[in-house]
Order: sequence, then structure tokens, then C-alpha cells
Amino acid sequence: MSDTRGLDEHERESVDTVARLHRKHDEAASGLQRVIDGFTDGLGRPATAVVLTTLILVWLAAAAMQSDGRLDGPLALWLELAATLGALIIAVLILASQRRSDAFAARRAALTLDLALLADRKNAKIIALLEELRRDAPQIEARPDAESDEMATPVDPKALVRAIDESVGRPQS
Repeated sequence: MSDTRGLDEHERESVDTVARLHRKHDEAASGLQRVIDGFTDGLGRPATAVVLTTLILVWLAAAAMQSDGRLDGPLALWLELAATLGALIIAVLILASQRRSDAFAARRAALTLDLALLADRKNAKIIALLEELRRDAPQIEARPDAESDEMATPVDPKALVRAIDESVGRPQS
């Protein structure tokens, strides 16, 4: 739980909303996914690299002692097999964890985009209302302002995507 004592009410609500989003994502994980995430998190720690390096060096020393200094005996072959299988398992675990993280990142990106578009519409409305107030107020000189007129119109997301696609040379969807 975060400390929100020094924040205004609207700031606390924002923090709580983000915290709920994270909690909901964590709660939606299956038991197996939680185990995989925990295991992947443990593997990503520096101590794991030290332990694995030590284990490999001890195994290599045992293999060398067993086969008179050569590393072509059965223990060395078993180490190679164990390392290969370990690498495969770790790759799959990382992919599973990353897939879940990517889904959450996509959800956050969509939320950010929705909020940005909503803020754009609200800002356009504020500008339109200010322009209307300026035109209606007798003490303010009525003069045309093309820039304010443009800014009073919210962005068209579809037109924006088309313009971006054209600028980077992507085909239209």
C-alpha cells in the first residue's frame, strides 16, 4: 500500500486507480502463472548467477577428476545435457512471464491513449468555450483567431494514424 497522506484527493484517486489496475492484473494470474513469475523472478537475481557458476565449476572439477583431467567423460556430458535442458526451461519460463507482462503493458498503453484522447477532447472544449466567451463578452474585442479555431477541434485519431502511417511509409490498413 502506498503512502498518499501528502496528496490532494484527486491525486489519491489517481494513485488508487493505478494500484487497482495492478492488483487486478495480479489477481487475474493463475496459480501456475504466479509460480512461473516467482521462479523467473528468482532466476533473475545476481545470486542465481553466482550459485550456477559455482555449481558448474564444481561439476567440471568432479568431471575432470573422474576422467584424469579430460572433460570428455560421462559427468561432462551430463553437465552439457543439464545446461541445455536448463537453458530451454529458462527460455520458456521467460517467454511465459514476458507474455503476461506484455499483455499488461498493452492494457496500460491503451489506457494511456484513451486518457490522452479524452484530455484532448476536454482541452478542445475548453478552448471552444473560451472563444465563445471572448466573442460574447462586450468588453473584449471580437477578432478572428484561426489558431484558436483549429485548437477548438479535437484531434481525429483515425486521421492521425493515417498521417503517421504515411510519414513512415506503412501501407494503409
